[in-house]
Amino acid sequence: MYLIPDNDEALLRECTVQVFRSSGHGGQSVNTTDSAVRLIHRPSGIVIVARRERSQLMNKRVALKQLRARLEAANRPVKPRTATKPSKAAAERRLATKRLQARKKQQRSRPIDE
Repeated sequence: MYLIPDNDEALLRECTVQVFRSSGHGGQSVNTTDSAVRLIHRPSGIVIVARRERSQLMNKRVALKQLRARLEAANRPVKPRTATKPSKAAAERRLATKRLQARKKQQRSRPIDE
């Protein structure tokens, strides 16, 4: 269980922040500034990339919000799976249909010449 820091500054201290030039749509304003942000959370190894906005600060806020959501999702307990098995009658029905199919396929073969 990982304790998520309450404020963004403490969460940012646990991350490696990389800033890079965004690619794709948006024209000159996006392609000429280093506005895209990549956060690598060192304790968990989660990587978040935000490059939607023109502002680096806005992208950093979006990335922190996404990181917080991913960390909360990773902290949720996983329900144990319950093993299920078909009933005896269902297993027998399935085997009966398989036998019927096998008989049909055997009848399709060539007759043996004697």
